[in-house]
Amino acid sequence: MEAETKERIAIVGSGLIGRCWAMLFARAGYFVSIYDIDSEQVKGALAATLPMLLDMESRDLLGGQKASDIQKQIQGTNQLEEAMQGAIHVQECVPESVDLKKRVFAQLDEHASDTVVLSSSTSCIVPSLFTEGLKHRSQCIVAHPVNPPYYIPLVELVPAAWTNPDVVRRTRALMADIGQAPVTLNKEVNGFILNRLQYALIMEAWRLVEDGVCSPEDVDTAMVEGLAPRYSFMGIFETMHLNADGMKDYCERYGANIKTVCETQSPARDLSGRTLSVVDDAMQRKVPVSGLGDRRKWRDRRLAALAVHKMMMKKEEAKSINP
Repeated sequence: MEAETKERIAIVGSGLIGRCWAMLFARAGYFVSIYDIDSEQVKGALAATLPMLLDMESRDLLGGQKASDIQKQIQGTNQLEEAMQGAIHVQECVPESVDLKKRVFAQLDEHASDTVVLSSSTSCIVPSLFTEGLKHRSQCIVAHPVNPPYYIPLVELVPAAWTNPDVVRRTRALMADIGQAPVTLNKEVNGFILNRLQYALIMEAWRLVEDGVCSPEDVDTAMVEGLAPRYSFMGIFETMHLNADGMKDYCERYGANIKTVCETQSPARDLSGRTLSVVDDAMQRKVPVSGLGDRRKWRDRRLAALAVHKMMMKKEEAKSINP
C-alpha cells in the first residue's frame, strides 16, 4: 500500500528529531529534503532512517507501506536554498539556543517564498524571541514534537502575536495529515502546554519527598499504577467528567477540596540539595547510570507497544462511529 505522493517538505537539522520528522512526513507521502551544513552528517542521517523505519514496519506502524519505499522519499543536501526549493513547509530542528535560532531563521527568511511555513521544533523558546525582525515573520510558528514523535504523536503549535492565522490552520492540518495529534496555543506562554503539566507533576513529586511524606519509589508507583493507566488514553478533563455525573457535578463535589490541597502546593522548590541526593539514590538503585541505555531501549519498546494499542483503539472507535 503506497502513500499518495504529496508536496515537498524541508527539514533543517539532521539530528534525531530531524530524522524523526523526515520519516513522519515521508510516511505520509511527502517528498522530504534534509539539510545540514555538514554533508557527512546528512549522509549519516539518511542511513539512520532505514533501521528506524524497518522497526516501525515490523510493528505495523507504516500503514502497510514498505520501509524501503518510504526512505526513497527522503533526500539530503548541504545547500539550504536547494532544500527549501519548492517546499510548502520548513521544519527547523537545531539545538535550543535563541541566538542560533535567530541566525537560522534569518537564513530561512532569506530563501523563503511568500507562502512557505517556517516552523521550529523548539520545546521551550517562544517564536517571538527569534522571528520578530524577519520579513516573513507572519509565516513563522513553533511545532514542538514529543520524543520519539513516531510513538508519541503530540505536536504543540505556538504562534507569535504576528503569525498569520492561516499559517496556524495550515500547520495544524499538515500535522493531522501526517498522523500527529496537534494542539494549538492561543498565545505564547512559557513552557507551552506539555511541560507546564509535566513540571507541575515534577514539582509536587519533589515536595512529597522533600517534606518526608513518602519515598521516591512510592511517588513513581502512585503515578505508574494510579494516574498513568487512564491518562494513557484519557485526558485530565475527561477523567474528571467520568468520575462524577459530569464536569459540573465533579467540581461541585470536589472543587473546594482540590482548591484547599492546591493552596498547600507552593512555593516552588529548588531541585537540589539533600532531596536531590535522596531521589538520585533511589533512581540509581532502580537503574544505574551504566544501565540507562538498555532501559531507554526498553522504554521505547513499551512506547511502541502502546502506539500499536492506541492505533487499534482508534480503529475500534472509528468503527463504532461508522459501523
